[in-house]
Amino acid sequence: MHRCLLFAFLIFVVLGFSNPPIQAQSLLLRPARVFDGTTDGPHEGWVVLVNKGAIVSAGPADSVKAPDGARTIDLPGCTLLPGLIDAHSHLLLHDYKETKWNDQVLLEPLALRVCRATNHLKLDLMAGFTTLRDLGTEGAGYADVGLRDAVEQGIVPGPRLLVATRAIVATGTYAPDGFAPEKDIPQGAEEADGETLRKVVRDQIRRGADVIKVYADNARGATFSIDELKLIVETANSQGRPVSAHATTAEGMTRAAHAGVTTIEHGEGGNPEVFRLMAQKNVAFCPTLTVFESGARLRGYRPGIDPEPPRLKQARSAFKAALASGVTIINGSDVGAFAHGELGRELELLVDFGMTPTQALKAATSTAAKVLKLDDKVGAIKPGLRADLVAVQGDPTREIASVRKVKLVMKDGVIHRQP
Repeated sequence: MHRCLLFAFLIFVVLGFSNPPIQAQSLLLRPARVFDGTTDGPHEGWVVLVNKGAIVSAGPADSVKAPDGARTIDLPGCTLLPGLIDAHSHLLLHDYKETKWNDQVLLEPLALRVCRATNHLKLDLMAGFTTLRDLGTEGAGYADVGLRDAVEQGIVPGPRLLVATRAIVATGTYAPDGFAPEKDIPQGAEEADGETLRKVVRDQIRRGADVIKVYADNARGATFSIDELKLIVETANSQGRPVSAHATTAEGMTRAAHAGVTTIEHGEGGNPEVFRLMAQKNVAFCPTLTVFESGARLRGYRPGIDPEPPRLKQARSAFKAALASGVTIINGSDVGAFAHGELGRELELLVDFGMTPTQALKAATSTAAKVLKLDDKVGAIKPGLRADLVAVQGDPTREIASVRKVKLVMKDGVIHRQP
């Protein structure tokens, strides 16, 4: 008798309190306006029709006819956007205010890190980000491949993922470091040099990498030669994989650009000459402004109260130079160093550092999709693309902070959050 009552109670809990994703065959979304990801402003009075995971049509309400039986969701006062993209994330890291990077890499069990990451997936999805590029597991091996596949198979909710697995560093140039020289300490990335780079790139691709991440420099300067970086790019590109380069110095950025990488991350040491080179070589810039601000906050910086610390000021100057150069800029925050679910802060900083709200939104939608070669699937609201859609309260083309006021999240036509 007691077991029956317990079983009945569990059914009540599951059915009464869970919030499973919802998918409708045909769904009509009626926001106040639509930002389609490509134009310079929103379309007032537009609606969007979704069916079987794809966008069927988008346009003025009187021009879009929903089929009989279609479900309608009214979104008064909201702007409907393409699902947002963050091109620099770390799902297997969590806020450095909670645990230092070294301790996460050396002390946290893999199972614990994966469990945290499943929560991070949901937090980032609920924040309106339906696509993430995860640029390195930071000591967690190939766990990102399993996370990607778990999302694709519907085992856990989360954004679609492009993953880099272990990332590549030159021997002796990464971390954790500072230990006795006779100690072999596990590294947060895979070490390789010279001709061995070819084998490492191929091995990471074999194990599931969608993108190859390389650290082109560190605080002491450039680490790989141009020839080594070209070897990485050639090997990756021959297997259809782009290359992302961590580079914070002008020399590291210059070498990476000459080698033909797809994107350069961080780039606070960039100058006008470097960014002009990137523009000429069609290398996109992912500035990760939030990680500079969050690092400053860890050291006591209070935005709007204290003077900007030197590294944040350097990042602002580099970003200004990047804007002036015409280099392609995409949205990427380095989330993981700060709390998951807070990715919208990057768009606010893109605007604070000099972009218009519309430019920032494009950097997180159509521009990012094009650079990541996903523009045939996501990044815009137009017929035939996947139904990755986000509704936010207000108008982010006027006030970018509205991207934090998420009311609805849809990925592949499945509703994960709604009013």
